[in-house]
Amino acid sequence: MKKVITLAVLMIILGLTVNYREPILKFIDGYLHPNNITVLDSVNDYYRNYDFNFVKQTNNFTPSNINDLINIYYTFINAGKDQFTFYCPREYEECLDDVKKLANNQDTLSDLNNFVHPFNSFNNIETKYDSMGRVTITVSRNYTEEEIQKINTEVNLLSITLIKDNLSTLDNIKTIHDYIINNTKYDSLRSDQNILTYKSNTAYGPLLQGYGICGGYTEAMQLFLEKLNVKNYRVSSDNHIWNAVYLDGKWYNLDLTWDDPVITNVDADVLEHNFFMIDTSTLLEIETSEHEFDQQVYSELAV
Repeated sequence: MKKVITLAVLMIILGLTVNYREPILKFIDGYLHPNNITVLDSVNDYYRNYDFNFVKQTNNFTPSNINDLINIYYTFINAGKDQFTFYCPREYEECLDDVKKLANNQDTLSDLNNFVHPFNSFNNIETKYDSMGRVTITVSRNYTEEEIQKINTEVNLLSITLIKDNLSTLDNIKTIHDYIINNTKYDSLRSDQNILTYKSNTAYGPLLQGYGICGGYTEAMQLFLEKLNVKNYRVSSDNHIWNAVYLDGKWYNLDLTWDDPVITNVDADVLEHNFFMIDTSTLLEIETSEHEFDQQVYSELAV
């Protein structure tokens, strides 16, 4: 009887091995040879070949510390992948503990989101791991393909009229800054009462609906900065977000939301340039309630 049971168990194992041969071999190969794993061989159209002080792209998916893990997450998000798997090496004994900490650190994950193209940013990120050290990251993107297509069409059309070859990059940035503000109203209903009439938290709102909050203003501006091939990222505080722009060897703050103030009892649109391409010292002299940010994460802007 024991022989029959043993034979049956072996047959089941053999059947499972045959049926799941590919995933088993892929798992074993990845675990034993993690350096074979790559993500940069098939990036999408919105991948940005940028490194920053806080995050850097990597081809090394065998982490040895928390910074390596952060760079793996950033590389995966920046490449536009929906899912990616890597493996914790046995030598990095704290790896899974650090993965858990990172997966539960919403501040750091939100910061990573700010360093990628808006169309590669996520609205949800999930990390799964097992006792063998297998780590799988899955994201849901902020923008649908239909939204991306519509926004790209609008940006391309506007770029023809707004971006001039005979103007300096700074002047082109100012033209776009002024256009977005002049054609966008601040979505106070969403901001103050959480009434979701417009997609004002993304670039779709300002560019296609005429309404924005800080996230929408910032991402709309970023799409044009990408058109101008200007290095940039989004910088956020606890309750606000704006653009960080690298131009002529220096980093500047660019805040369209605060240059489009909501003034009650005034039936007119207001356009200002108080927050146009200013250094951080100037920014914090003008306003601190919404612009205090982590200068270790966004250290390019540090005072």
